[in-house]
Amino acid sequence: MAGRFDPLTRAAVRGGRTGVPAARQAAAAAGGALSRVWDPGGPLDPGLTLGPLRRGPGDPTFRIGEDGSVWRTTRTPQGPATLRVSADRSAGRVKGEAWGPGAGWVLDALPALLGAGDDPGVFVPRHRLVHESHRRRPGLRLTRTGLVLEVLVPTVLEQKVTADEAYRSWRRLVRAHGEAAPGPDLGLCVVPDARTWAMVPSWEWHRAGVDGKRSATIVRAARVAARLEEAAAMPPGEAAARLEAVPGIGPWTSAETLQRSNGDPDAVTTGDLHLPGIIGYALAGNRDADDAVMLELLAPYAGQRHRAARLVLLAGRTPPRRAPRMYRSDISLI
Repeated sequence: MAGRFDPLTRAAVRGGRTGVPAARQAAAAAGGALSRVWDPGGPLDPGLTLGPLRRGPGDPTFRIGEDGSVWRTTRTPQGPATLRVSADRSAGRVKGEAWGPGAGWVLDALPALLGAGDDPGVFVPRHRLVHESHRRRPGLRLTRTGLVLEVLVPTVLEQKVTADEAYRSWRRLVRAHGEAAPGPDLGLCVVPDARTWAMVPSWEWHRAGVDGKRSATIVRAARVAARLEEAAAMPPGEAAARLEAVPGIGPWTSAETLQRSNGDPDAVTTGDLHLPGIIGYALAGNRDADDAVMLELLAPYAGQRHRAARLVLLAGRTPPRRAPRMYRSDISLI
């Protein structure tokens, strides 16, 4: 399914890193942004940590600068904001700069976004491959956005389609119904608010290549957005139940959402087309593993199963293909 692999890794493989011009970065630095410096107290790789928030190499809400800085837009409770995160590795600190009405909110939330609430020290590798992947990525932390709907919408778009199809739909919808990001003009957009998502007409969903089932799920979620946002502060089980109360949202979608919105280290994704086979092949040489086998293999990582699965994916040990890729379609052409 879409969204299974780390977006930064996939984009890099495709040559998809989109640089922010140096002149614009300089202009941004002098543009009156609010800023904050934070000491993570240990290794931190902002690109690796925030990578799961990127939906494909052309995501209009996410950009990687030529200097390695991360730019992302968000819609906070106080309004839209643009955030730039850069790491001073020599000093072991991270700097955040933000623009827009939500700048103060996004800077207050910066530590959580970069994994302040995550404790990678409790993770104990139980497999050689996981140990090696963990050793090579000491700066990996699990992000927590604290915002549900902006993570949920692209996750729903990724249901039952290829990554390319989902990313294409996301780009079309955000550019058509979002708004220009505050701050420096980098061509970024801010995601639509809940009311706008609920008001997108049926032909616009079709034009973006989104079928009626997925679009209806997003509209239903947007109409109860305030209740869904409460899930960001709930325990994992309650949060999943709150999301899955919306028709069209099941365990796959809730897990993929809570991994990002809540930073849940144990939200393992079930019901995925590829993940069980990847986990099974990497840890036991079983490319035909199903969810039950995957969960059995991840059982030693109880409480940290999402982190373990992510480290397996980052290790890149996937079974060789033996069947055609999933069929790609674009219903907007019909």
